[in-house]
Parts: sequence; structure tokens; C-alpha cells
Amino acid sequence: MPEPTAAGYSHAASSAPADGAAPEGEFVTYPGSPFQLFQPYPPAGDQPTAIAQLCENIEDGLSYQTLLGVTGSGKTYTMANVIARMGRPAIVFAPNKTLAAQLYSEFREFFPKNAVEYFVSYYDYYQPEAYVPQRDLFIEKDSSINEHIEQMRLSATKSVLERRDTVIIASVSAIYGIGKPEDY
Repeated sequence: MPEPTAAGYSHAASSAPADGAAPEGEFVTYPGSPFQLFQPYPPAGDQPTAIAQLCENIEDGLSYQTLLGVTGSGKTYTMANVIARMGRPAIVFAPNKTLAAQLYSEFREFFPKNAVEYFVSYYDYYQPEAYVPQRDLFIEKDSSINEHIEQMRLSATKSVLERRDTVIIASVSAIYGIGKPEDY
């Protein structure tokens, strides 16, 4: 496992000081990795072991792994460290838009110098077509597209095609409708 290089390390908490100054911490880079990880604090507790094991398993070709932990245990921070060490573009799936937005915000803090992109469904509202037999009523499908989210999706696609230092935060529902229907 490559050792990191760092500049300006302080063991302070990740939140910004009350005076509005930037949070203390360090940027860590790994040889061969395009990522610059902002570490507001070093990995602690079980995180170093989890990071090392996840990276080792990836290097050994293990396709599927699960990182378990209670809320607030540092799973996102652990994965940010794994992404930085492995030096590969990554996609992080969230079960819904709310969690995707939270992860997007957190990963942008960990990778402020890299491409962290947001790829969720661009519908603010979607109603599929329906039939109500009791009233013999057919309801046509209706939808409303959020233009800002559509732009963010295009930016995510562009980053994947043009950059190696990309982390995509996506909702599971956003992947449907992409590609061939028989694939899903």
C-alpha cells in the first residue's frame, strides 16, 4: 500500500472555526492517484484496518464488498480514503435523493480539488400513466424536470469521460432509463 504525502497537518476537528476560517487538516495524496483527499483528522478506531482491508481486497480482484457501520461511524470518510488510495474513478450509490445530496456534500468536502459530481433523477415530479377501473378513467403520465439537476447530470457525464479524478454520487433510481432495458 503506498504511503501518503501530506502538507499542513493539524489534528483539529472538521468543522470550520467560528471566525469563518477554513477548517484545519491536510491534503493527502497517494503515488499514482489523481485524488487529493482533504483529511480534517486522521483515520481512527477501526477505520485504518477497514481502509487497508478494502484496498487489499480491491487489489486482489474482489468485486463485491460491504462496509457496515452504525450512523456516524465514519463509513463515508472510510470510503473517501479508499477512493483516494486506489486512485480510480468511483461511483457511490445512495438509495434516495436525500441521502445522495448528503453524500455529495460530504464528498465535496473530502475532495474539493477533484471532480465530485451529482447524478440523480432529474424529475421533480413524475406520475406514471394509470387506469382507474372503478371510474373508467385513464390518467396520462405527467412529469416535471428540474433543469439544474439535468445540468448536474450532464456535468457528471462529462467528468466521467474527461477526468480520472471523478467521484459520482448517484441515486439508484437515476440508473434506470440509461442503456438497454433488458440490462435491468
